[in-house]
Amino acid sequence: MRAREAFFMALEALRVNRLRSVLTMLGVIIGVLAVVILVAIGSGAKNAIEREISGLGSNIILVVPGQLSVGAAPTQSRLSLSDAAFVRRVVGDPSKVTVSVQSGETVRVGRQEAFVTIVGTDENLPNIFQRPLDRGRYLTETDVDTRRRVTVLGAEVADQLFGDVDPVGRQITVSGARFRVVGVYTTVGATFGVARDKEVHVPVTTAQRLIGADRINGIAVGASGPDEIEPLQQKVVAALGERYPGERFSAVTQTQLLGTIGSVLGMLTGVLAAIAGISLLVGGVGVSNIMLVSVRERTREIGLRKALGARQRDVLTQFLIEAVLLTTIGGLLGILLGVGGALAIQAATPVPAAITWWSIALAFGVSVAVGVFFGVAPARRAGRLDPVVALRAE
Repeated sequence: MRAREAFFMALEALRVNRLRSVLTMLGVIIGVLAVVILVAIGSGAKNAIEREISGLGSNIILVVPGQLSVGAAPTQSRLSLSDAAFVRRVVGDPSKVTVSVQSGETVRVGRQEAFVTIVGTDENLPNIFQRPLDRGRYLTETDVDTRRRVTVLGAEVADQLFGDVDPVGRQITVSGARFRVVGVYTTVGATFGVARDKEVHVPVTTAQRLIGADRINGIAVGASGPDEIEPLQQKVVAALGERYPGERFSAVTQTQLLGTIGSVLGMLTGVLAAIAGISLLVGGVGVSNIMLVSVRERTREIGLRKALGARQRDVLTQFLIEAVLLTTIGGLLGILLGVGGALAIQAATPVPAAITWWSIALAFGVSVAVGVFFGVAPARRAGRLDPVVALRAE
């Protein structure tokens, strides 16, 4: 029997038993759909975080106390402004070093109020991080030195407190103290789930007085180029280690952040895909069971065909093609539904989704392989039937 003839005979057999064929394919459809959607969500989350990290700026080194790693408990900072001045001397370019101290506070303008993140920093922040202004100016060295009560608002804070009114030159109240607005940022979105548009930047010296602390949370260093990142990273950590013997400091780069987060999310995506793949195996078991039932129901047909000259491999080929057709059609439908579901999730929810070619290829390949693997046993059973015994079957 030619392959073309076997294909059309298998297609006709599936058409005759439409309901059973659809129910058999359902397990494969659900498995492929789950693989495509879960991998799309995992890949979308990974891409979103990579964009957020890249959006911070380029060639950035973040210096914090303790060992910075995924799952590690945060370390109480002992860094101070004098340490920042020390790092500036180590780096050799004071404009490439900035600091930060953060606190959650409620800000008010008349009856309008908002809970925001107060970020105490200095005039060097725009030299390191990509944070364009929509209007006004940024903090100056004089603002920091004289502890001026001036502030630069995030876009969302400005809209919430002032609406359509230009905030520049107006005042806000933070913990009972009045601050004059000198600038407003453009909208930048969130980074690691932190709403950067709900930040309020003030001079670091003013922030320390406001929260009653002389510490800073961390130091950021901007390298001149990619080749200088690693030497500068080691230099800064070694210098702080000598300044504070017995204490550990971490200097992490964007590349390291991307690598660590990427590996974690990649592993999570793989686990999700493996869990979804289990349903494909369950669907394969269903295909095998249905094909065995089909062989039993068509025993007389098989006996008649073999009595008329059909060879064992002809019968085997027909039933194997039927099994592969079931999983292939189910795989294609699952891919279409999975892609549509992933796009719908991205459009209707904040969950990011990215369709990857390898997840589609993997899901389709596995669905075909399931048809071959679970179709072999029923097909071999059909091919081995004795024609005399088969014709006597009821």
